[in-house]
Amino acid sequence: MTDQITITPQPITPARPQIPARNRQSDPLRGGGSFDQLLQNKIEQGGVKFSKHATDRMQSRGINFSSNQMQRLVSAVSQVNAKGGRESLVMLDNTALVVSVKNETVVTVVDREQLKNNVFTNIDSAVIA
Repeated sequence: MTDQITITPQPITPARPQIPARNRQSDPLRGGGSFDQLLQNKIEQGGVKFSKHATDRMQSRGINFSSNQMQRLVSAVSQVNAKGGRESLVMLDNTALVVSVKNETVVTVVDREQLKNNVFTNIDSAVIA
């Protein structure tokens, strides 16, 4: 009489590297309240991004926006989006911003001195914020 031995193969998985406890909370992809931090960062960003071109223009022209102005910009982009706009000119105080509404991205920024004799093309809407 022969006894049959059955071997069931087990999957081999790579060992998980151990992350020191002090690094777990600072890693945004791990636990420890990091989801709250990521969510707060997204809320603070306001949902409107600036392209590299727009950022370069702002730096070269010394343009900065306060948190109040950023909230008004986000509100204006939201309003244009609700009306179906795709590319919009947003007038924010003495600054003009061309915004890709679909991408929620500021494409370029023009200050008051640069507004004279400037023509904005490829926009389908305008809003004064």
